[in-house]
Amino acid sequence: MTAVAPDQLTGTALRFPQGFRWGAATASYQIEGAASDDGRTPSIWDTFSRTPGKVFEGHTGDVACDHYHRYRDDVAIMAELGLGTYRFSVAWPRIKPDGSGPVNGRGLDFYDRLVDELLAKGISPMATLYHWDLPQVLEDRGGWTNRDTAYYFADLAAAMVAKLGDRVATWTTLNEPWCSAFLGYASGIHAPGRQDAKASFEALHHLLLAHGLGVRALRAGGAREVSLTLNMTSVRPLNPADPHDQAAARHIDGLQNRIFLDPVLRGYYPDDMRALFDRFGAAHVIKPGDDAVIASPIDLLGVNYYQPALVRAKIGATAGLTNPGSEGIEEVRQPHPVTDMDWPVDPSGLYELLMRLATDYPDTPLMITENGAAYADVVEDGRVHDTDRIGFLEGHLRAVHAALSEGADLRGYLAWSLMDNYEWGYGYGKRFGIVRVDYDTQRRTVKDSARWYAEVIGRNGLE
Repeated sequence: MTAVAPDQLTGTALRFPQGFRWGAATASYQIEGAASDDGRTPSIWDTFSRTPGKVFEGHTGDVACDHYHRYRDDVAIMAELGLGTYRFSVAWPRIKPDGSGPVNGRGLDFYDRLVDELLAKGISPMATLYHWDLPQVLEDRGGWTNRDTAYYFADLAAAMVAKLGDRVATWTTLNEPWCSAFLGYASGIHAPGRQDAKASFEALHHLLLAHGLGVRALRAGGAREVSLTLNMTSVRPLNPADPHDQAAARHIDGLQNRIFLDPVLRGYYPDDMRALFDRFGAAHVIKPGDDAVIASPIDLLGVNYYQPALVRAKIGATAGLTNPGSEGIEEVRQPHPVTDMDWPVDPSGLYELLMRLATDYPDTPLMITENGAAYADVVEDGRVHDTDRIGFLEGHLRAVHAALSEGADLRGYLAWSLMDNYEWGYGYGKRFGIVRVDYDTQRRTVKDSARWYAEVIGRNGLE
């Protein structure tokens, strides 16, 4: 790998390839609200958010950004900013209120209206089928630890592509299955809030099976471009010359990246990760033929990147709940500025990740499907002067360009997030949006970062 040139991450003017796709992303539970409108039933996040102590100040997504009723205004903002692509997710409990039965036409009609509004404004819709809001009725039957859930997901995929496939070109099966499996079933900091390492590996496999079955359902329905979105990171050893630190980094890289990449793109779990299924008693969920289903070909790999990881080997360190089986490994605080999430800001980690993917999985086109930062924005004279967010976005776009110049097959960049929203366990306490939302009035304010991003899109480059 060629080291990224310093000037590529600083102030030189850069241009992106013709056809590079610019846009922004959101997720259904985080913005839609309308929690019981038109037949929608509770998701695991409705339940989790009402569990005392799980979410900041007991916040729920009942109203969120009220996008369900205000989507036309939100699409108008997208058009004003010049977004070419909008990545949204589908609320499973709207489409199939009992999780596995008939389609709810009223819920489906919302996405039908949204897609038509986007197209009328010249914006390409990109639909994600699962962004964590599993119907609670399915969790009551075992959730992602139940193999049947993967087949119910394929039914959801078939229903959505049948309705929208004539107008939605790009489909994503799952968003960040790492979070669904390890935050939802191992650490319990996300819905459904379980703390069970065995369940996390069972869930992980069934999520990947759902992906493969979903790919096949989408293909059968005529989908033109099918993708999977993973949250990935560059995992670095504290001492690159220390074999113990190297081994620690490889283990965390396995849990964060390879346990998803290899089965999807190579057709098998890596041996060290397969051993964890055995260790935690979850190997029984892997059935003959599953590998081939999971490896159903995709057209695009979505990359969600926020921060790198720095780790070291440390005798006696206990395994973190989010990384089962990682005894003897410690995450090290990094010497970088941090966001309001206390996440280190290091664009070079994105460059490293993209080059690693281009080298190790060279036949898979890439797209940045989430990248952004939370900051404690302040409204002054009706404006939000979020210079920190602009700096974050510019640094990471320069890293993207550096990877492109080194040969990475990268098709586009979607900022996270279009608007401030319900930030999962943080409730409304963290703001990632390039558009501010006043949750009391639902007023939208275009931040300086959005205006800056619109200029980037307009010139297809950085000055």
